[in-house]
Amino acid sequence: MKPLMLHGHERAITQIKYNSEGDLLFSCAKDPQPNVWYSINGERLGTYKGHTGAVWCLDVSWDTTKLLTGSADNTCKLWDVQTGTQLSEFVTKSAVRTCGLSFSGNLVMYTTDKAMSQPCEMLVYDLRDEGQIRNNEPMWSVPSAKSKITSAVWGPLDEVIITGHENGELSQWDVKAQEQGHVVNEHTKQINDIQLSKDSNLVITASKDLTAKLFDMYSLEHMKTYRTDRPVNSAAVSPLKPHVVLGGGQEAMDVTTTSTRIGKFDARFYHLVFEEEFARVKGHFGPINSVAFHPDGKGYSSGGEDGYVRVHQFDSQYFDFEFEF
Repeated sequence: MKPLMLHGHERAITQIKYNSEGDLLFSCAKDPQPNVWYSINGERLGTYKGHTGAVWCLDVSWDTTKLLTGSADNTCKLWDVQTGTQLSEFVTKSAVRTCGLSFSGNLVMYTTDKAMSQPCEMLVYDLRDEGQIRNNEPMWSVPSAKSKITSAVWGPLDEVIITGHENGELSQWDVKAQEQGHVVNEHTKQINDIQLSKDSNLVITASKDLTAKLFDMYSLEHMKTYRTDRPVNSAAVSPLKPHVVLGGGQEAMDVTTTSTRIGKFDARFYHLVFEEEFARVKGHFGPINSVAFHPDGKGYSSGGEDGYVRVHQFDSQYFDFEFEF
């Protein structure tokens, strides 16, 4: 399993994401230019130029026409995927930490940081109403006074948003009723990443408390826990097999004082049901910040603090491997 090494960023990768077909891979980093790559051969298709700060998050619409990026330059931008032109811009009062396009592609959600005496808040816009964007008047605005939102994702059918917080809280928000739904406090530290399973029935969270946890999408009932010995920065559920992949490693600021062997910068594979680790993939020279399964489940990618995106295609042994029980 020799990976493709994609080096199009000068700084640490912050998020990677496949489009729904899996032919394109989007990446953003702590530099101002998000990239798009062909996932089959690692060729760079283009960059999206316009930001002036680190890009913390991105999301691509279901039909791969629109790309949303959120940056530390206090803007959230919507791009045309094909041409790289900017379609619209949302100006914020502090850095944009997370962003998401809904399943229909009509609603945009992003959250801002608590900084410069500005509160952390979640904002939802309807792209069909140009007045909302022009006058910067969101359809729904939620201040998160208690704890900063560190990760957020749209649920199925534009109905709910799931947010993860700095204090380990996981919240569900009903967009139509514009109210908070279930809240669970299973994690003890910051939630770094939230991803959905392919059918959107399961939610996997990655946390600084050294675990990743699996929840039911609608009730937020806690189902499984995957334990490691390092902070987990990202976790993803396989669309093909009952597997999850966890990416992490020690804090980036401690990396220089240890060797790569101790740093444990490998992607770890766990069985979805039995919570047991069965494989590791080495390669990155720093903590893994983002992992994503290919939509066909036949490969996965990881983006690290070393600025590389590694695209892996699974060998035949992976597909032959069956868990004994």
